[in-house]
Amino acid sequence: MTEAATIEMQPLEFDATTVPGLSEKLLTSHHQNNYGGALRRFSAIEAELAKSGADQLQGFQLNGLKREELIAHNSVVLHEIYFAGLSGDAAPSKSLGKQIAADFGSEDAWRNEIAAMGRALAGGSGWALLTWSPRAGRLINSWAADHAMLAAGGTVLAALDMYEHAYAIDYGANAGGYVDAYLGALRWTAASEAFDKAR
Repeated sequence: MTEAATIEMQPLEFDATTVPGLSEKLLTSHHQNNYGGALRRFSAIEAELAKSGADQLQGFQLNGLKREELIAHNSVVLHEIYFAGLSGDAAPSKSLGKQIAADFGSEDAWRNEIAAMGRALAGGSGWALLTWSPRAGRLINSWAADHAMLAAGGTVLAALDMYEHAYAIDYGANAGGYVDAYLGALRWTAASEAFDKAR
């Protein structure tokens, strides 16, 4: 038997009453219930794997637990990136801004593409992600579903959560209004730091 892995819950790094377009009620519910819920699921799955031992499980049991472990882990990480993107500086660093311009034409062009991706996910579930791909040598906007479809080998810099829990309290079915609010509230400090580390 192995020891269960643990991940500590990260607090919000901003005052939830001050984010334009996103209410304190929405942000705290999202943080506590959805991010927190993913963390609790991950911890429970890790405890089950540690207790049972992979060699004691049927193949379908192990596959199921490992699939759910991946989904819960990625949900935790993507939520942390999402919330980190709501605090810090409003503009990307010089190096990230230059890369955005090189790969998308301009920050406005990037915003238009990521917003269109978010709106395309309305009524469904998933993420629209800004990712640095060392293999491609460029930034890419990628679509992710089930918390498990990420660009292999990439570093996610910004994450737009398009699951309904991210916007329904404030926007109901108006996912497009939420996308606009998210982009208006986006802050680039964490993304810029991650980009500089990944390059």
